[in-house]
Amino acid sequence: MMFEFLATELLTHIYLSCSSVNDVLALSSTCHRFRDIYASSRKLHILETVAETQFGPLQDLTQLLTHNASQPAHIIRSVPFSVALLKQIVHAGRIAEKWCDTYPFKKWKYNFELRRLLTSEERYRLRRAIYRLWLYSRAFHNAEHPRELRATKLVVQKRAALLHNWSTLELAEITDVHNVLREVIRSNVCPSNSTIARKFKKRYPDNEHHLLFNIHLNYPPPSQAPPAYNPFATQHANTLSSHFNSTSTYNSRHAASKYSLHPNHEVGAEGWGDDIPHYYVVEDMLKLDPEQIMWLKENAPLKGMVEGYVRQLGSWFENNGETWVQTLEWVLDERCEDVNDFMIAVADGEVGAAV
Repeated sequence: MMFEFLATELLTHIYLSCSSVNDVLALSSTCHRFRDIYASSRKLHILETVAETQFGPLQDLTQLLTHNASQPAHIIRSVPFSVALLKQIVHAGRIAEKWCDTYPFKKWKYNFELRRLLTSEERYRLRRAIYRLWLYSRAFHNAEHPRELRATKLVVQKRAALLHNWSTLELAEITDVHNVLREVIRSNVCPSNSTIARKFKKRYPDNEHHLLFNIHLNYPPPSQAPPAYNPFATQHANTLSSHFNSTSTYNSRHAASKYSLHPNHEVGAEGWGDDIPHYYVVEDMLKLDPEQIMWLKENAPLKGMVEGYVRQLGSWFENNGETWVQTLEWVLDERCEDVNDFMIAVADGEVGAAV
């Protein structure tokens, strides 16, 4: 029997069995019968079910997408599903999928013999942790939370209220993802001087060029800084990308990467310091949300690009490290959990998104 002659209920079940929104749209374009079923009152139910399969959990993603400063972050919000919400879900979900693809390479960077693909359940937990960490960053890493207020009891309690929504095992999943974000920043977005030297030597083993590292942490003058990036505005993202290609401090036509040898490009200047200075740089950069970090990883290969981006975020960003770890320790202490045992368990892979 041909598909178009099957009962509507069976064809609807085929829609609900799709694994991606693109599959639903492609199926709806095959014939008039499938198009009519898709365009019926079942449309939102089909799209919501498939979006849950591809990008879920939608409950946590919805908390992220509907957050605003008028309501505490820990309050659970319920909003009706719509096509407009779906567009935001697809955008944020694709960012989470990128982190799912990146996770195995950073999680098992050193013990690479354990590296493997993630199961569907592990990708689900990883996306959930990404959405929750993203929500935390959006709620508490902004100009409304400057350095002077980060340690006050009332502010810490507000941050802890959000973490109390999740179990200790779920906090371990988020901490696992947080460690992966830290690794991406320290090795890709803001590599240390020693990392630059090691990778340069690996790429050019016979080159005797001595790298000149900048030992100062002062930001350069803002004259050539690119504009700030709005991660939820595609048009602005394209403008920023074009601006980077044309007006960066470094001429990208002559310096394709931070390790390129060129008279106008000093490879050592791409380093962000060593040991203690580099640690504080990474702590600052961890205030960026997962989308911002991924965008910088993919579109800002040079240090000047990253500096220009950070400078446009405002003065609150500089010398004001992330607060996730501090809040996590507060919550674990309230639950009478040993913080050191918790961190060791996450580092050893006993708990986390993929165990």
